[in-house]
Amino acid sequence: MQHVAFFLFAAILMIAAFMTVIARNPIRSALFLVLAFFAAAALWILLEAEFLGLVLILVYVGAVMTLFVFVIMTLNIDVTEKQRGFVAYLPYAIISVAVLLGILIYALGSFSAPPDIHLLNGEGYSNTQALGDILYTQYAYPFEIVGVLLLVAIIASIALNVKEKRFNKAIPPEQQMTAKRENRLRIIKMPSNKKI
Repeated sequence: MQHVAFFLFAAILMIAAFMTVIARNPIRSALFLVLAFFAAAALWILLEAEFLGLVLILVYVGAVMTLFVFVIMTLNIDVTEKQRGFVAYLPYAIISVAVLLGILIYALGSFSAPPDIHLLNGEGYSNTQALGDILYTQYAYPFEIVGVLLLVAIIASIALNVKEKRFNKAIPPEQQMTAKRENRLRIIKMPSNKKI
């Protein structure tokens, strides 16, 4: 039953990821990504990494994807303009997918089933504690570097998306200097109305 559930969630994950890429509507793409996160979390739970599965649901689905949906809804995204150049990059996408598929097939060819984690570490083993021990001791510096990179990415995305708004009605001085009388005022001669 566990193998059936694994392949079922793996198929859902692959279909949702594919639909995330090809969906024309950005909101639908974000919702398919939420479904992919749920399927990935189910796979983590099936692999007895419950903490990672719950964090994936709480952090990514609960916070990050909610933020994505709000950003997509507030930005004025011209979907047709964004999709116009998609066909030009299709050969590169096919080559990238073929290379990644080859790497995946090569990795799965040398794959052997891992031993049971409770047999290796005993019944009192906690994968959350083991993950915390490794993350904050052996990988402390890469963890901090990733945090700084995410902060820089957030600042860069805000800086790129901020549009300057002019609330005043003032005309720039260089535009005032180029004004000419012929362009500013036009006198039209019209016959006067006749009295009836």
